Amino acid sequence: MQKRAVIHIYLDAFFVSVEVKRRPGIKGRPIVVGADGDPEKRGAVSAASYDARAFGVDPGMTLKKARKLCPEAVFLPVDFESYEKESERFFSILMEYSPIVESFGLDEAFIEVLPHDGGDPFPHAIEIAGEIKKRVDGALGLSSSVGVAPNKLLARLAGEMDKPGGLYVLMADEAGRILKDLPVARLRGVGQKTGKRLNGLGIYTVGEISKTPLQYLERNFGSHIGKALYEHSRGIDQSPVVPFHEPNALSREVVFEGETDDQYIIKETLYALAGDIVARLKGLGCRGKDVAIKISYSDFETVSRSTALDTESDSLNDIWTAALKLLDASGPHKPVRLVGVKVAGLKGRGAL
Repeated sequence: MQKRAVIHIYLDAFFVSVEVKRRPGIKGRPIVVGADGDPEKRGAVSAASYDARAFGVDPGMTLKKARKLCPEAVFLPVDFESYEKESERFFSILMEYSPIVESFGLDEAFIEVLPHDGGDPFPHAIEIAGEIKKRVDGALGLSSSVGVAPNKLLARLAGEMDKPGGLYVLMADEAGRILKDLPVARLRGVGQKTGKRLNGLGIYTVGEISKTPLQYLERNFGSHIGKALYEHSRGIDQSPVVPFHEPNALSREVVFEGETDDQYIIKETLYALAGDIVARLKGLGCRGKDVAIKISYSDFETVSRSTALDTESDSLNDIWTAALKLLDASGPHKPVRLVGVKVAGLKGRGAL
């Protein structure tokens, strides 16, 4: 089997970091970003600095509650335009090192490092991980946490080992030691429902999952989830890095706070993303021919589907209709963590 090397990179407190970059005077203070930035109005926290999180402020809670927990915090409005610009610069750096980059929202990505002349890509991955981190931290002025490992499961875990601001290399033979004492909720694909069911079976750690027979897991969770639990608890992950960003394309994606299998919410989100891309197409004065969607499920399986329009278009009806058909054909309904829309093959005045 071909050896693999995967880098996971996460921009620490991304929204907050962008705001601090724009307003250096607030550095070191607790910062909360959400809605229009007014904690007296309705709205939820989109991001909080590590200082604010120390007071119990978390994304998703109301701004009013955040102010009660941390009255000295600086409250700022969400500025997606600024975050998207920084995200585009971030991904442009990543794609200089590999054509296989999988985005996970604006601030997180996996990078598959390709082998040179059929050799082991791992040493090269460690080297370029350091280069990427240095460039992101220096050129963008943003803190990043980076992990290097033989697969996506372990790369994400490695990225959490020295967070924020670190770089951790996790070798395959270390996986068992690192995983065994983690609570089941830390394992990829274990959401609230699966976590509660595991606990109900007397299984509380990843190490305990790894000692559970495959047949028992499949009997209690079904063949797909049972096998995933069995393999992931042993550090095994064959899932590919799925590219979505590309030159001459516009894409938008959203990571849900938790996970959802509500098809209305998923379709509503997809419609909003398509509308945003259409607005950007019109603003650039260009049209696109290829439409794609991306879905990342709660078990971190990622699928990408694409189709070609009859002709280049900047019509919301054309792009949304194509995206909806791709969603309906995407396979079995299961909890979703991320959805994205992309329009490629751009032509016109502002083609990228």
